[in-house]
Amino acid sequence: MALKIYTKTGDLGKTSLIGGTKVPKSHVRIESYGTVDELNSYIGLVNDLFDHPESNLTLKEIQDRLFTIGSSLACDPEKEPLMKLPDLKEEDVKLLEANIDAMNEVLPVMKSFILPGGHPTVSHLHIARCICRRAERICVQMQIEEIFIDPLVIKYLNRLSDYLFVMARFAAYILRVPEVAWKPRV
Repeated sequence: MALKIYTKTGDLGKTSLIGGTKVPKSHVRIESYGTVDELNSYIGLVNDLFDHPESNLTLKEIQDRLFTIGSSLACDPEKEPLMKLPDLKEEDVKLLEANIDAMNEVLPVMKSFILPGGHPTVSHLHIARCICRRAERICVQMQIEEIFIDPLVIKYLNRLSDYLFVMARFAAYILRVPEVAWKPRV
């Protein structure tokens, strides 16, 4: 028999963290991993849109790391040591940095702010970047509220948003889409 998708246990507005602790569905921890899940889904969309094998492999790796982050955020931190969850590593941040540096090697120097857009792939990458920044802000809020969060999660999300910005520029470059510089009204 197939596993049921609906359990009805959340019908009253509560859900369980990994470990069994019940919290309201509006809890900042739920908001954090829900936003990371949204980001992961959006990166899946971007990966489907951008036909660039090397980037596609990196985006799949990022999706795997986002599942790692999501499981960390979904876990009751007091019960986490008893469980075997995948870990985020400093090398994951370094992989993003190496990819940012490699893409920047071929990109023209940025001389002004860039308006998001020009091609659906580029636009979707900018939306993914914005979702990533929101996930980062929520995680920082957890830190401020002294709700346990691994500092490496915040660092990774910060670097990932930088990666997504450069990836949007790189996609525009590969797709031969001109970047539109923002020219503020004076």
